[in-house]
Amino acid sequence: MKLAMECYDCLKRLICQAAELATDDALVRGKAIEEAVKVLDGEFSYEQISLVVATKIHKVIKEITLNPDPYRTMKEKEMAIARELYAELSLGAKRSNLYKNDFSNYLRLAAAANTIDFFREPNLIKGEVKKPVIFTMDDSQRFEARLREASKILYLADNAGEIYFDLPLVKYMRQFADVIYVVKPSPVQDDTTLEDIREAGLESEFGRIMTTGIASPGVIFALASAEFKQEFESAGLIFAKGMGHYEALSELPKQGNFFYCLMAKCEPVARSLGVPLNSYVAMLR
Repeated sequence: MKLAMECYDCLKRLICQAAELATDDALVRGKAIEEAVKVLDGEFSYEQISLVVATKIHKVIKEITLNPDPYRTMKEKEMAIARELYAELSLGAKRSNLYKNDFSNYLRLAAAANTIDFFREPNLIKGEVKKPVIFTMDDSQRFEARLREASKILYLADNAGEIYFDLPLVKYMRQFADVIYVVKPSPVQDDTTLEDIREAGLESEFGRIMTTGIASPGVIFALASAEFKQEFESAGLIFAKGMGHYEALSELPKQGNFFYCLMAKCEPVARSLGVPLNSYVAMLR
């Protein structure tokens, strides 16, 4: 998915947010913003993908502020909120006998967590996660049928707080296939890293975990590791969580094995998918 007109202002907000989080030094912050805006202006093109520009923006801000993880504090807050919400929803689900070895319910639980986003207020996140998930586009039955025939699935993880909600679905899918949970090798925005999973004490729960080899939102395939590319090419199904992965994979030829699970939280993504803003999507392409 290529950049849209609205993406410039969104990336500009990203610059200001990342710089604000990266340092308390006003002079350093100003320099980081200045240099990042130069990157934005130089890279912005309607033939470009937003995550490519965002990755370069983050690199500049990290280098100038000497902060390798500007979103660390925000990520910790998001993970705490997610852990609390998951415990609350799990208790309610057990009482009502929901999410009991049922793919559809596990999928909705995982999708609900995709409301977590660093541009959203915590109270808004809490309210959205608790709402029922209704997919505007729903290919979940087709995916489940494919799941039972697959030998290997790559599960492309999104934001760190979502790991609690992803785990039941990953465990369910592991009944049928080898599932590799794919995270980032080092911090970028609030995306999941292996360190996050270890700190949450869930590494053994997820089973096989690997990284993309590149600290970028979504996946920049040209910069991804050879190991990731090999696993990607040989996987029977790709479970792609979040908008960043949709933006990346939608630029590849349709292969019938990309399953997008996300909330369309911005107008360009919603428009590209042909759904209303803030719609849940479970789409096999």
